[in-house]
Amino acid sequence: MKTTRKIEHPSIRAGIASGFALLLAGLLLGVWLWNSMKSVSDLIPVGRAAPDFTAITSVGDTVRLSEAKGHKRVVLVFYPGDGTPLCTAQLCALRDNWGALQSENTVVYGVNPANKEKHQKFSTTNRLPFPLLVDTNNKIAESYGCKALFGIVKRTVYIIDQNGFVIWVERGAPSPTEILRVLHATP
Repeated sequence: MKTTRKIEHPSIRAGIASGFALLLAGLLLGVWLWNSMKSVSDLIPVGRAAPDFTAITSVGDTVRLSEAKGHKRVVLVFYPGDGTPLCTAQLCALRDNWGALQSENTVVYGVNPANKEKHQKFSTTNRLPFPLLVDTNNKIAESYGCKALFGIVKRTVYIIDQNGFVIWVERGAPSPTEILRVLHATP
């Protein structure tokens, strides 16, 4: 019977310990980031004035939130990235309910830090009927409490009334049905 002898080298043991420490640190960072993405303490409360902003759209137009005041309600959809599965599904669901949203005297803007070209490609590919706003420096996301660690945008939807006040806010990806319910219930 042959016996195998285990040979342990100090560098192997140190490598395993380092790998474990890195894995643990990554997991803790992931949990912290996940919790940060779900936090609601940084949201603008219902009843407060929505911060004004000026942004360029995917087609190069300039949009100023205050221009909707007195005319239209605004649905701001903050989402992490163009072309990702959940973001695509969320924005395409709004596209598929575009007629109902328009009948509620509403404009929709998608917001994330992608540049104009990436927004334009995403918008064209998915036939989005509403503008995507360029927020490469995350200033809009930050002013609405939607900027997370590393510049990631927290998935959030705001509804702003014709007077420029927040009337509803929800972290996550509420369905178009829920958004339409709120729009229909408020003048």
